[in-house]
Amino acid sequence: MELQEDKRAADEESQPHFLIVTYPAQGHITPARHLARRLVRAAAGAGGARVTICTPVSAFRKMFADATSAVGGDEIREEGGVAYAAYSDGYDGGFDRTAGDYAHYMSQVRLEGARTLSGLLRRLGDRGHPVTCAVYTLLMPWVAGVARAYGVAVVAVFWIQPVTALAAYYHYFRGSREAVMVAAASRDPNAEVCIPGLPPLRFRDLPSFLAVTSDDDPFACLIPEFRELIDALDGDSEKPPTYVVANTFDAMEPDALASLRPHVEVVTVGPVLSFLHDGHDGNSPNDLFDHDGEGYLHWLDTKPAKSVVYISFGSTSVMSKTQVAEIAEAMSQSNRPFLWVLRKDNCRDKDEGDAIKGLLATASAATYDDDAGGGMVVEWCDQARVLSHPSVGCFVTHCGWNSTLESVACGVPIVAAPQYSDQGTNAWLVERALGVGVRAAARAEDGVLETGELRRCVEIATSEAVTSRAASWKEEARVAVADGGGSDRSLMEFVRRIARGST
Repeated sequence: MELQEDKRAADEESQPHFLIVTYPAQGHITPARHLARRLVRAAAGAGGARVTICTPVSAFRKMFADATSAVGGDEIREEGGVAYAAYSDGYDGGFDRTAGDYAHYMSQVRLEGARTLSGLLRRLGDRGHPVTCAVYTLLMPWVAGVARAYGVAVVAVFWIQPVTALAAYYHYFRGSREAVMVAAASRDPNAEVCIPGLPPLRFRDLPSFLAVTSDDDPFACLIPEFRELIDALDGDSEKPPTYVVANTFDAMEPDALASLRPHVEVVTVGPVLSFLHDGHDGNSPNDLFDHDGEGYLHWLDTKPAKSVVYISFGSTSVMSKTQVAEIAEAMSQSNRPFLWVLRKDNCRDKDEGDAIKGLLATASAATYDDDAGGGMVVEWCDQARVLSHPSVGCFVTHCGWNSTLESVACGVPIVAAPQYSDQGTNAWLVERALGVGVRAAARAEDGVLETGELRRCVEIATSEAVTSRAASWKEEARVAVADGGGSDRSLMEFVRRIARGST
């Protein structure tokens, strides 16, 4: 028995150890959890691997409500074959995006993050689990230096946006900046911008951070972060390059991948979605938001196939009362059942909350031509299970990349209402490259999606032509990650490379 335990301990020590460090946002943590489970699965047939997800303290406490230890302590949680640990970003109580200084936050996460991540790397090594490969999500390029200082041989960025956005950033810092600045100066969202290797794009199709032209812009502090990342991807004679583990698949973005691969080591592993391999297994989602039970799933069970309009603008976007009113009116007029996610933190104060509740109640109770209508509003839900439900016919979304990939993998057509960051690029892919949805035109003066435009877009998205293309791309996505598919092979080879100690 003792010999068996010694052998098991020796085997565990010889396993590669992946540490995934995330920014404290749902849109970073969700794909990191999916990637962790995929890494465990990919390594299972080759001796196994240890995978640890490291989030800021504020996120760790939301994911594990009974967490008690302070950062720097020894608390590590194990769940579903994945370990969880915490680092400090300097805001252990959470950062208020509406009131805080974002530039100060970015400087603090770099300073405090480096200090506390160093402590975690040291403790993991002392316990016989030294990190073999450090993976980090966007806005965290400082992780690479900390990891290498502790002898971590391989560093990779987990690119949780489309590689079309990565290509835009890469070429922006490698010769295309002037072309982007000319388009920005024109103030024409439809101004054409030529990026090497990509089809012609309009300025609105580029990541919004590339539109930053003033140091006073609240997002100006992000440009150096992206520049540092791009510099790391190139590498130099002093240090090996940083790999890109990309949450996409080859057939989805062939032009962008072709434009990057002569310069960057890109490993396509997507769509990285646990339900494509494990089903909806009932494990805790460890979201940063509380779910509304399962009543909405039972409600979906009562609706006809492909009849429900699902509406969610993600984990950070906030809808104004005006926007809520426009969507509510569109749903009242549409004669379609709808499931709408509206987070608790969407309301600025009680008066606005009461007004929004009134609008939602009116829309939900609207009279329909048959018993299949009606609406339901929840504060948060298991989006993958909703999009997998046969009653869902289209998805009105801010078009974050996680939502886009989930919708494509489930064959649900998209109405894209992009807000910022990579969402305009995602909307371009949805409408122009894949043809699985339509980009809604927002009102120029305030960005509101109006009733008539939303109704028009829902009709297009649910047309036979779009639903047919969505079904085709669903199959493409699933083939890519199935055993022996392109993304599956890429991930397996990446894991083998790390296990061999090859860089």
